[in-house]
Amino acid sequence: MSILIGLIVTFGCVIGGFMAMGGHVDVLVQPWEFVIICGAAIGTFLVANPMGVVKDTGTASLEAFRQKVPKQTEYLETLGVLHALMRELRAKSRSEVEAHIDNPEESAIFQAFPTVLANKDLTHFICDYCRIIIIGNARPFEIEALMDEEIQTIRRDKLKPYHALQGMADGLPALGIVAAVLGVIKAMGALDQSPEILGALVGAALVGTFVGIFMSYAVVGPIATKIKIVREKNNRLYVIVKQTLLAYMNGSLPQVALEFGRKTISAYDRPSIDAVEQSTMNPGAAAGGIEKKAA
Repeated sequence: MSILIGLIVTFGCVIGGFMAMGGHVDVLVQPWEFVIICGAAIGTFLVANPMGVVKDTGTASLEAFRQKVPKQTEYLETLGVLHALMRELRAKSRSEVEAHIDNPEESAIFQAFPTVLANKDLTHFICDYCRIIIIGNARPFEIEALMDEEIQTIRRDKLKPYHALQGMADGLPALGIVAAVLGVIKAMGALDQSPEILGALVGAALVGTFVGIFMSYAVVGPIATKIKIVREKNNRLYVIVKQTLLAYMNGSLPQVALEFGRKTISAYDRPSIDAVEQSTMNPGAAAGGIEKKAA
């Protein structure tokens, strides 16, 4: 919603300001300039990026428009599933714990936290490192280095759409100049025409420069930045898992280890200690309370 509001304000102020200066909007309607610029931008985007990144860019754009970032419910459920697994690791045998991490879809623990189970990548991340803990041969600093490397890899993969769109935004002003040059070439072929006709052709050519710069700095660039913000916030869930499990491996009790993870959450989104305790003691209750409060 914020993207739509921002675009409406941007277009309204630019077009409205142009009209207030006495400009005629119909002068800006140059469909072939848009075809040249947008077509070339999309073409270079397809050339520069593999199809997987192209598809993920569409997914990332939808996430940005929907503001699909972790809410307090997701944070509570992530901490809740970690608490439940750490208690199992302390109290149960290896085979009993492996039943949960080998098949999380049928695990009672993961089923109690549906938002975590729905996030397949996060679920696999949790299960992989719980499995390493069960093996018991790895030292905490080795696990920390491995986690850091994997989180960085996940971050690079998730931010590929951002870099792809930012590359398109960087190229749009130049593509606008290309369209403008083509328009000027067309105008040069009409030097024998009246000033009114020649002026209209030159004006149409300059629209290309305007469109390229405007699309770069007012549309594509901001959307790319929004994608980066949304994906960075989603990546925070992996950092929570990392800090919590490392604290547990270093000897902290499950409830204390949760504090290491909770503290990595931004202060704007961080659930209170009471909410975390309620969530861990009664899975789903804290999330339900938040939903009722929001309603």
